[in-house]
Amino acid sequence: MNDLIRIPCVLMRGGTSRGPFFLASDLPADREKRDAVLLSIMGSGHPLQIDGIGGGNPVTSKVAIIGPASVDGADVDYLFAQVRTDRQMVDYSPNCGNMLAAVGPFAIEAGLVQATGTSTLVRIHNVNTKKIIEAKVPTRNGEVIYLGDASIDGVPGLAAPIALTFLDAAGAKTGKLFPTGNPSDIIQGIPVTSIDCAIPMVLMRAEDVGVTGYEDAASLSANSELIAKLASIRTEAGRLMGMGDVSDMVIPKPVILSAPRKGGTLSVRYFMPNDCHPALATTGAVGIATAVASMGTVASSIAGATELPALIRIEHPGGRIDVQLEIRNGATVAGLVRTARRLFEGYAFAKPKERVDHAA
Repeated sequence: MNDLIRIPCVLMRGGTSRGPFFLASDLPADREKRDAVLLSIMGSGHPLQIDGIGGGNPVTSKVAIIGPASVDGADVDYLFAQVRTDRQMVDYSPNCGNMLAAVGPFAIEAGLVQATGTSTLVRIHNVNTKKIIEAKVPTRNGEVIYLGDASIDGVPGLAAPIALTFLDAAGAKTGKLFPTGNPSDIIQGIPVTSIDCAIPMVLMRAEDVGVTGYEDAASLSANSELIAKLASIRTEAGRLMGMGDVSDMVIPKPVILSAPRKGGTLSVRYFMPNDCHPALATTGAVGIATAVASMGTVASSIAGATELPALIRIEHPGGRIDVQLEIRNGATVAGLVRTARRLFEGYAFAKPKERVDHAA
């Protein structure tokens, strides 16, 4: 195996996502070399990622890179990479809140954070958005506890609850909650809300793009007319948000909204951006909940006026996710519960860069 690059790796599930976790010190510092390693390890450029450990789906083609904190007020740095399945491209523009759920456990077990008592607070600096998120990780006798009584829709079984708190998530990429300057705009004749909170998104009513919003994820992903419409709207929204040409980026994420059917606040279908998420991104939930609580948005027009503190219950294809919103020190704080699990540890093997380039 001397012709392959061997890198320590831990595969983890975080929320409803899954992917390899690496220490930053184990990966090349040069971005081009690091991207080549990640593309090879994940097997990108093939729909099944058959020559790598990716799962052939955007929710299982994610990478977390963890290192010591580079800013005050944080314990660790978390760089998220969305590795494309359809082509050889690594996108660092978004954050992933589901993978975020596993950052605290990984950091503790990697020796970056010392476990204390029955709950260890890990302050995570997301390098992608420059925001800090707090994670409360269940621990006992200096070790992470994975087994517990919590359940999240989209993941079978029970696990220990990990409480995530997004501190002032507004303006994660653009610096503004509403980057266009308006809580709603008209794009191609359709009312939309372009919001940047935890992750940039463009929200619209399902009925305005020709669907009910209650279809399953696979049906929506297979609806080529819908996917083309969403791509066109999000491209124009990206320009209006000051993000330039977003055609090669996975943000802003298009999201279609409809009235709740199962006692929630809102029903959503979240796209990544060309496939419908089987559940809902954690960052998406934070932004959607914030839109519900903001006057003049498409979300608030469906859900009705909401005053903080409030519990926003968002229905998605896999069930529901609850977001608690409150005001702390003048900023909106979002809290929610996720779970995580360590799946295996060992080494991931990558081809040298020239082999990756040849394969492309």
